[in-house]
Amino acid sequence: MHLAYPAVLAVLLFCVGLYGVLARRNAILVLMSVELMLNAVNLNLVAFDVWLRDKLHAGQALTLFTIAVAAAEIGIGLAIVLLVYRNRGSSDVDRLRDLAERPDGSDPNDDTTGGADGAAGRPRPDHRAEAAA
Repeated sequence: MHLAYPAVLAVLLFCVGLYGVLARRNAILVLMSVELMLNAVNLNLVAFDVWLRDKLHAGQALTLFTIAVAAAEIGIGLAIVLLVYRNRGSSDVDRLRDLAERPDGSDPNDDTTGGADGAAGRPRPDHRAEAAA
């Protein structure tokens, strides 16, 4: 078999995965797209290992290492996504921007307001608790 067939398939898998990472909003779909990209790399590693007829089978050994890293990445990634979904109610990637630091150095999750009515230091009301009551 020619090397071009698995290489073209790997390029197509990688492109579909890259599109999924760049275009999707759901964090679980982004993780699945990263898995597609890693599988494309694994396909290339095995195809070139067979094509080069390596005596040590280094490509296949590296593929097993990549599969182990991908399994760990999915386990940790899904745990983070589930915690974010539990706290926020959505796994939308665009809504996670408020987890980052602000450019001015202030904490976006600061629970105090500095209003002109003397409310500095008083915690903000929790809107979810009000909606449940």
